[in-house]
Order: sequence, then C-alpha cells, then structure tokens
Amino acid sequence: MDKNQRIICSGPVIIENNKVLLVKEKKTAGNITLWLFPGGKAEPNETDPIKICQREVKEELGIEIDIIKQLPTLEASSGHDNLNKKYLLYHYLAKRIGDIKPGDNIIEWGWFDINNLPKDCHLNVYEIIKNYKI
Repeated sequence: MDKNQRIICSGPVIIENNKVLLVKEKKTAGNITLWLFPGGKAEPNETDPIKICQREVKEELGIEIDIIKQLPTLEASSGHDNLNKKYLLYHYLAKRIGDIKPGDNIIEWGWFDINNLPKDCHLNVYEIIKNYKI
C-alpha cells in the first residue's frame, strides 16, 4: 500500500430522540471494536462515500437510510499493525428506514444518549457528536 494512500471509510450517524445508534463489531482477526457508528471501508473500485455508507449500513444492520446531510470528514491513522494506515472517515447524518436486523459481524448495538456516550467509543464518535450538538 502506498504510504500516502488513504483508505476511504463511510457510515451514517443515525440519531433519534437525542440517542445515537452505535455498534461493536467482531473483526476478521477476532478482535472486538470500540463503539462505532455503523459503516466501513470501501470495496475495491468503490469511490462514492454515499454509496459506501448505504451498502455498509445495509450489510451491518439490515436497514436502508435517507441521507440528511454530510457531517465533518475526519482523518485517522492506525499504527497498531506497523503499516500506519491512514483513513478518511466520511460521516452522514441519516434517517433510518426499517427495523434493525444486525449482521453476523455485529456483536452488540444500541441507542446511546448523545449527552452521555459510553466511555469506550472510537474517537471519531466523540468528535462528530460534539460537532453535531453545536
């Protein structure tokens, strides 16, 4: 991987009644993530963050979404695997359509008060919710 390459990730921020939908995933290596927004990485040849967002939420939670507006795009890095991967995280405020039917990789999901988020969220969750509340 080119060390300047950015991995595109995209996901919805779904908020209902001041509660945000978050998930914990089991990754292929067997590790469990922190609380995250649903979403994930682009597949090969995928470049449209909105389509990535819609595909990922369908795979992870079995729902469709209506995109309301784009929220801040953040950069993140992961040095834990000695590859120092760089991620571009696209976030979209979205409305949920349908009932949640979690996919196989979702081990836990829930609605969390935006003013009282869990202590074990990924950093982008805190950043996006802080921005949302402004």
